[in-house]
Amino acid sequence: MKKNMGSTDKIVRLIVAAVLVILFYTGKLTGTLGIIALAVAGIFALTSLVSFCPLYSIFGINTCPAKK
Repeated sequence: MKKNMGSTDKIVRLIVAAVLVILFYTGKLTGTLGIIALAVAGIFALTSLVSFCPLYSIFGINTCPAKK
């Protein structure tokens, strides 16, 4: 897997994941919507940690800075 995520993108995804988890555990997101939010948070956290987003590769997006 070639990295296709820059550091800003990773930080934003981790913040969004943290907010979704907090909303779930404080009871603001419940039921099916809460489960979906946790799944999205998990996907965001995982893709941030590995610096690779499969959807980015499908659409040809690369936020990783160019290597020289």
